Amino acid sequence: MREVLSAIRCLVLDVDGTMTDGGVYLDSRGTEMKKFSIRDGAGILLLREGGVLPVILTGRESSCVALRARELGISQVFQGVKDKRTFLEQFLREQNLSGQETAYLGDDFNDLAAMSLAAVSACPSDAAAGVRNRCSLVLKARGGEGAVREFAELVLSAKGILEDCARRLWGA
Repeated sequence: MREVLSAIRCLVLDVDGTMTDGGVYLDSRGTEMKKFSIRDGAGILLLREGGVLPVILTGRESSCVALRARELGISQVFQGVKDKRTFLEQFLREQNLSGQETAYLGDDFNDLAAMSLAAVSACPSDAAAGVRNRCSLVLKARGGEGAVREFAELVLSAKGILEDCARRLWGA
């Protein structure tokens, strides 16, 4: 697995249940809110520092997702995508990326077809059972509670650059 992880140049991220706890919070005016983990955000910053392209690919549309992506400097954000596999095939072609350079982190059945294109398919520990059974890597963390950070550290450790990336970002 270490060799496969070291070749990753692109991480495709689902949002609900992966970058968040899967909850959709609505206030009395119908304003949608989501909870994102600061640790996961730091993981995305580490990936970017390590030369891994983070991509958000989600079936829902939410202004919260666009805002969080801007905060983290994620320029590749695709919302409202119903056929994730077809979309990802085209995206990888356009970016001149292969499946062997791609990892996919998702949590539910609508991610499975797209996950099959990636060298590594990963999911949070609380992903749907049918997804956990088909992923190459089941993370210890739950969705929205450090799963993205955990995966980022695995990739950057496999590349041998985790500490260097952290030092460059935070002087750690």
